[in-house]
Amino acid sequence: MSKFLVALFWIVAWSIPSAHAQSAGNAERGAKLAYTCLGCHGIPNYRNPSPNYRVPKLRGQHPEYLVLALQAYQSGERSHATMHANASGWKDQDLADMAAFLAGPPVTPAAGSKPVGQAPDVAQTCVACHGVDGIGITPQYPTLAGQHADYLERALTDYKRGGRKNAIMGGFAGALSAADIRALAAYYAAQRPGLDTSKRPAPAKR
Repeated sequence: MSKFLVALFWIVAWSIPSAHAQSAGNAERGAKLAYTCLGCHGIPNYRNPSPNYRVPKLRGQHPEYLVLALQAYQSGERSHATMHANASGWKDQDLADMAAFLAGPPVTPAAGSKPVGQAPDVAQTCVACHGVDGIGITPQYPTLAGQHADYLERALTDYKRGGRKNAIMGGFAGALSAADIRALAAYYAAQRPGLDTSKRPAPAKR
């Protein structure tokens, strides 16, 4: 790893949010709370209407990351009216419980797995946090492997334009061209390191 990436790793590591001293989630309780989430995230290839892109796969993510994402929608750090409305009003323990249910087992590298295809040059800065195979290096970072390419494009574009307010990601995305964003999204979407993230969580019995 280059000196630049080592330095970047430590800068980012010190900037990881604590998720408000996040507690462990209860997936059984979360299944009862998260039934409304499945109206979008439980339907394969469900699309956000405007702008149009597939909503992200949640299965296989780390619960800690999902809590941070929901807190960002609560606070407005991430701009999305529907997600803000759905996330608002939930307590931190509610978020942890829902995240534990929605995440399921995290994606882990399969034994002897190798990256699919050639990583674009601009991915050199991404690997410090998201790895060459798209698996976040800490539970607070999203796993990109196998995620919908159009969702990854949308997320990077939002960071570039300020729709998602994160100083590190905003700085990275701000320097990317539209072609860079498409290349990164296609590369990480193609990775298949472990768990099949297309599987949806089973709805709770009510």
